[in-house]
Amino acid sequence: MNALLDPRRWLFREQRFLALFLAGAALVAGFVALAGEMQEGETHAFDITILQALRQPGQPAELIGPHWLQSAATDITALGGVTVLALVSVLAIAFLLLRRRWRQAIFTIFATAGGAVMGSLLKDLFARSRPEVVPHLVEVTSLSFPSGHSLNSAIVYLTLAVMIARSFTDRTSRVFTVAAAVLLVLAIGCTRVLLGVHYPTDVLGGWTLGAAWALLMGMIADVLQKQHRIEEPSEGEADAPPPHSSV
Repeated sequence: MNALLDPRRWLFREQRFLALFLAGAALVAGFVALAGEMQEGETHAFDITILQALRQPGQPAELIGPHWLQSAATDITALGGVTVLALVSVLAIAFLLLRRRWRQAIFTIFATAGGAVMGSLLKDLFARSRPEVVPHLVEVTSLSFPSGHSLNSAIVYLTLAVMIARSFTDRTSRVFTVAAAVLLVLAIGCTRVLLGVHYPTDVLGGWTLGAAWALLMGMIADVLQKQHRIEEPSEGEADAPPPHSSV
């Protein structure tokens, strides 16, 4: 049977789309619930407890753990900063342009820039001040909820990981690519709490919303590719339909 007409292939795609939709909906619902609890002050005790637990007793300016932890956290947190994320995005878009994938490049610009704008608007909407319970170990100037580093790193790294994974033919490479991006996003978020510049719930909010945005972009990309409005993944990819042939 022609793979293009194989009903199992289309059933798998529909099931995958439904799974992504449900996961995205659950993440959005989690963000809304978390934001509500945060605004009501229900998460304050939890936030304070975690921040204080990460500092030396009687020395709130000193992190617990090995002496190199602060330096490592500062280096890792920079991977979620505006400069690095912008550079990564520009390089990814430049690569797509070199491959003459014009519409994929435009879509990537929308996915990354749109998510960043959303995060900025939400910060202004919630207007949560930065934590003051422990000294900040890096300089910050913006508002706190949701964490911009957590949100934007999830948007950029997860979105790019999904797009890169689509070019691989083997499942192992796909899983590794997405898992590596997830671990990087988790590490960046954790450093924001370690450095005392975000409440844990700020980071949780950034993670959930950023992951939901990345899932949404992946679903939109699937739909647009089915409609041939953006380029298909690389030829030979397992999920991509084979070239059309006359029957």
